[in-house]
Amino acid sequence: MNLHKTLATVSGMTLLSRVTGLLREFLIARAFGASAYTDAFFVAFRIPNLLRRLFAEGAFSQAFVPILAEYKNQKGEEETRQLVDHVATILVLTLIFTSVVGIVASPLVVYFIASGLKSEPAVFNSAVLMTQIMFPYIGFMSFVALAGGILNTWREFKIPAFTPVLLNLSFIAASLFVAPHLKQPVYALALAVLVGGVLQLAIQIPALKKIGMLPRIGFNPRTAWNDQGVRRVLKQMIPATVAVSVSQISIIINTNIASHLEKGSVSWLNYADRLMEFPTGMLGVALGTILLPSLSKAHADGNQAEYSALLDWGLRMTFLLALPAAVGLATLSLPLTTTLFHYGKFDTQSALMTQQALIAYGVGLLGLIQVKILAPGFYAKQDIKTPVKIAIGVLIATQLMNVVFVPWIRHAGLALSVGLGACLNAAFLYWGLRKRGIYVAQAGWRIFLVKLAGAVVLMAGVGVWAAGYFDWLQLHAYPFKRIGALALVMSACGVTYFAALLAMGFRFSDFKRVSK
Repeated sequence: MNLHKTLATVSGMTLLSRVTGLLREFLIARAFGASAYTDAFFVAFRIPNLLRRLFAEGAFSQAFVPILAEYKNQKGEEETRQLVDHVATILVLTLIFTSVVGIVASPLVVYFIASGLKSEPAVFNSAVLMTQIMFPYIGFMSFVALAGGILNTWREFKIPAFTPVLLNLSFIAASLFVAPHLKQPVYALALAVLVGGVLQLAIQIPALKKIGMLPRIGFNPRTAWNDQGVRRVLKQMIPATVAVSVSQISIIINTNIASHLEKGSVSWLNYADRLMEFPTGMLGVALGTILLPSLSKAHADGNQAEYSALLDWGLRMTFLLALPAAVGLATLSLPLTTTLFHYGKFDTQSALMTQQALIAYGVGLLGLIQVKILAPGFYAKQDIKTPVKIAIGVLIATQLMNVVFVPWIRHAGLALSVGLGACLNAAFLYWGLRKRGIYVAQAGWRIFLVKLAGAVVLMAGVGVWAAGYFDWLQLHAYPFKRIGALALVMSACGVTYFAALLAMGFRFSDFKRVSK
């Protein structure tokens, strides 16, 4: 498998997802702005989203994919299919129980995550109702994660990478066609989440049928529970759940803190986070998605040299693409924020507050993406305990940083703590891989980083110079001029960066890699 070609494919699908995601956020910002009710929606959406990351895309995928790859490579099709069927059966029962409990306990959950909303009963009640509407979303997304794990193990990456587009399209349709007809327009967004979950699951079914791995749900949970493969997945999920929950606990704490700050703080952080997710998804998620099955196969084959080389390739690609993205977010924070969101009810103050959060998040972009590369280095070897220990330490450090930063720079302090915490997480993961001999850096890193730094500094200078020619806030009345200006500035930055790399001897072919 050509990893570079696969990365381009997955990144292309992720690009489509992020573009439609930005369009969705543009429409939400224009229609709803940054108000108490948008805070209520983002709080409500965060709850099923947290559980999705905790039980579905996070802990489940980290535990399931390496074991599934082992079965596929060593135990044959029949045993692999049986594992998939039994895991799906246990998943159904767990999710039915979780959804029922979540819907009933929504008032307590909302209070726990954003107690600041309680000062406005109408807003708090809206957050509770939207949570109840969206809670089944975790069920749909858990099966999407199951299907994605199976398809990725079979080296089918396109459909799993495309599925988030459907959620974004659901949001776009709800913002344009449903919200204007509701007494409380923001409820349209909650309905969009539920519809998006159904669509994302539906598109996976034909792809699973094609490879002959569509799960068959059984009616005898005892048989599924007694499957040794299922027991191994569940055993791995316990530390994986702890690992993922640590980062999610940090998000919950930050959301609660933000709910006690100025109205709109939760929304400002969300809009900045959406901009951050563009490079994070394009690079971190895409790289992590294609690396985990390849690393799992190299581990199953006992090929340590291939394992280390895959990690080295992932890290080089991260620095090559994530470092300029991080610098670009910082230098072009105001042009990006105003061009994408500064319309309708999204006023100048919201644009400036979102800009502050974006700069703070950008400090940790490189760390956020590196974690997506380094953590699979442990997961593929079915070692989840080490990332858990590191994550717990990072959680403590992040909250200590909140104590320092939040009184100083308010909501931006929350973003800065998250970014610095991600860098700390990546540093400890890297140190652990090196110490255990799992990763051995290949030659040429020093000169690689020196050349990269030179190109990034040159790019940043061009970005600051070019962006300074425009009054981004005053261009509010001329959206197409502002879009054109942003495209011009970003193009100048991109051309400068890659031209500098080419002048210093970088070649596209140097980063090609084929996974065995």
